[in-house]
Amino acid sequence: MSPIPKPLFFFFFFLNYVVSLSTSLSIHLPLTSLPISPKTTTFTTSLLSSKNPSPHYHFRSRFKYSMALIISLPIGTPPQTQQMVLDTGSQLSWIQCHRKKLPPVTSFDPSLSSSFSTLPCSHPLCKPRIPDFTLPTSCDSNRLCHYSYFYADGTFAEGNLVKEKITFSNTEITPPLILGCATESSDDRGILGMNRGRLSFVSQAKISKFSYCIPPKSNRPGFTPTGSFYLGDNPNSHGFKYVSLLTFPESQRMPNLDPLAYTVPMIGIKFGLKKLNISGSVFRPDAGGSGQTMVDSGSEFTHLVDAAYDAVRGEIVRRVGRRLKKGYVYGGTADMCFDGNVVMIQRLIGDLVFEFTRGVEIHVPKERVLVNVGGGVHCVGIGRSSMLGAASNIIGNVHQQNLWVEFDVTNRRVGFAKADCSRLL
Repeated sequence: MSPIPKPLFFFFFFLNYVVSLSTSLSIHLPLTSLPISPKTTTFTTSLLSSKNPSPHYHFRSRFKYSMALIISLPIGTPPQTQQMVLDTGSQLSWIQCHRKKLPPVTSFDPSLSSSFSTLPCSHPLCKPRIPDFTLPTSCDSNRLCHYSYFYADGTFAEGNLVKEKITFSNTEITPPLILGCATESSDDRGILGMNRGRLSFVSQAKISKFSYCIPPKSNRPGFTPTGSFYLGDNPNSHGFKYVSLLTFPESQRMPNLDPLAYTVPMIGIKFGLKKLNISGSVFRPDAGGSGQTMVDSGSEFTHLVDAAYDAVRGEIVRRVGRRLKKGYVYGGTADMCFDGNVVMIQRLIGDLVFEFTRGVEIHVPKERVLVNVGGGVHCVGIGRSSMLGAASNIIGNVHQQNLWVEFDVTNRRVGFAKADCSRLL
């Protein structure tokens, strides 16, 4: 997680053989889309580098997330089922270890697991300036490594750093992974950090690739949308179209860059067949790292830097300006909102397309351009990054619905393909 809030759905998942994941591994898990209580503080994503926390980015975001993508994991020996949030924008994974019972979530009890162990203060991770990871740590009264993790929206988790396995079956067991064991936190679920950092789940479990398919958000009472998550090979990958990740050497330190994010080469935005007049440089990091474009599983809305946002808003105003809800700003970042005839507004706006190199596109049909934010109000699912305190473009999961998204870590690329995610199970 990092010093920036993320609009979002959450998801999580994971697995490994006794030593490491097989290159031919293909494990499928359902992704459940669940509403977040209005009283629940939500998480931020590494839109900025979580490795280099700066007081400049320590603020509380007004953006409230409405949904989370959840998966249940069997942690420990014998396994205890834990609900986890998958976050491709953060590094540290942590589980709930407090004694409270939070139905329907139950915290992890370390005393019941034979594979659980704590990290002493002498462990290298408990010392400052670990490459790619400057997690605030200290020694507690028991000489154990204590961590505190704070996020831009006010979310926090603190406890001890530990090692624990995830056991899917007798043959599918991860090696001991370094996790946070939170005794205090502001949310009732854990987080699985899936970015490219050395201590992320992806790196520790040596995952070669993972993919997900997010079902469309549903407002139907009692209905829980369920999508799919694959660890390893995805049998649907023959139809994926790939773009290469932009990567940055460790020596290339820029104040506004997150070098561990999944940064993609976006080149433009279209409404229907009309390409907006936005320079391609707006979507790539400049000398200070501003302009980076990342794919984030944890962010709900897409957020754009000012130059791109202004162009999108200008086109929306041209098409449906008279119908904009005046003075209304959702979450402090999104001001393209309406309370009129939704079908008519969708038709007037048309389809939205994000363009990448190699002819790859994310095509958002007009029926999903608007997001129901409650109270009869619908907003274009795009906010202004600067109002988050971010200098990045973030492709949120509202624009990843009904789409396979594969993170091919080994080959440093991201793949996309259209899908009907609610019909895959």
